[in-house]
Amino acid sequence: MLKIGEIVQTVKGIVETKIDMVKLDIQDQISGILSRLVILILMGGSLLLVLLFLSLSLAFFLSQYFESPHMGFLLVGLLYLLILFILYLIRDNDSTQDQMQKGLKGFIFRARIFKKRRENE
Repeated sequence: MLKIGEIVQTVKGIVETKIDMVKLDIQDQISGILSRLVILILMGGSLLLVLLFLSLSLAFFLSQYFESPHMGFLLVGLLYLLILFILYLIRDNDSTQDQMQKGLKGFIFRARIFKKRRENE
């Protein structure tokens, strides 16, 4: 017959192993999320630099086209003011917010989604 102490030790070992597995899984998920967030931040910074240089190029082009050193920058500024106004109007639109949330969740939590899909197949 098995002793109760041995059974308790076996169950205790199984529980500790399961806890360690869950800890490792959580660490993997957090590191994956953080790495994707860093990539997202770097992509955002790069996008801002690209937008800055394209805006300056457009402003200089329009300045030469209208033969006025100020007109190109004024038009680019008005373009950004128009974009800001449109974003202000759609700020409370639920479908827009839902789409943005889905996109961010899909990018940040992508590894977890793929893992679940592989497990279901």
